[in-house]
Amino acid sequence: MAMKYHAGEIAVQRKAGVRRQADRLAAGIRGVMSPDRAEYVVEQRFAVLGTVDRRGYVWASVVTGKAGFIQALDERTIRIAAAPAAGDPLAENLARAGHAAVIVPDLALRRRLRLNGTGRIAGGIIEIRAEQIYGNCSHYIQSRAPVGERQWKTGDAGAVRASELSSEHQRLIASADTLFIATDDPDTGAPESGADVSHRGGNPGFVRAVSSRRLAIPDYAGNNMFNTLGNIAVNPRVGLLFISFESGRTLQLSGRAAIDWDKARAATLAGAARIIDFELDETVDNTHGFPLLYEFHEYSHFNP
Repeated sequence: MAMKYHAGEIAVQRKAGVRRQADRLAAGIRGVMSPDRAEYVVEQRFAVLGTVDRRGYVWASVVTGKAGFIQALDERTIRIAAAPAAGDPLAENLARAGHAAVIVPDLALRRRLRLNGTGRIAGGIIEIRAEQIYGNCSHYIQSRAPVGERQWKTGDAGAVRASELSSEHQRLIASADTLFIATDDPDTGAPESGADVSHRGGNPGFVRAVSSRRLAIPDYAGNNMFNTLGNIAVNPRVGLLFISFESGRTLQLSGRAAIDWDKARAATLAGAARIIDFELDETVDNTHGFPLLYEFHEYSHFNP
């Protein structure tokens, strides 16, 4: 049985004029995982999670491992045998059961699987119980293939928190072609509510740093479900994650977002249907956040 959308998603779908298409797509949102998707997660090397801290701040976090570090325990539960990077809020956010979302990408095959539900870390293991499970199209995924792991010296890793983007942070964002965005509908009364984490991609520079605390993110044509924007419509708290596939550095941002529907302004960002304005509250910068080595192949031909 397909899951329903929550009120925020429906409101955004209506404003975008895609309610009928979204209802058709709802059939693809499942409450259980098919055997082929269970096999898919076992083959993957990293996952991005969306969680919420005690202040209500939303965070996007990446965890990595060798193939098999993600396992489907049953048709609704996955087990992730990985520890968060140093300084990542994920460990504290899931010390108790709470809203959690996971996206499991395969950059080489340009595939992604999303699971939204609840999660907890116990005994160093992340366990996610899904309410919604669905795949996404291949649009805007840059093709990369895993080729190994970085050899970092023990003890060199560390995370630095800040409340503004440094010039170095802004250069990292300007060079990024991939972004993960986590959101949360705090309503606990329905299975369609809760956390979500989504992939965004484009050519380098598609995300613009307007200032040391503000970003402008283009919203390209997508699957018309509007899970991310629907959550923003009811809760502005969002988490962003930038991964430098070249250096292994990660930059996590937590802040607030708003949707700008002005078409004239959207036209200033190539391919944008609308713009997500992000205002920063806190960053976590980790030079050793992503230990996997990936070889770049090509940009998505869907990129504007």
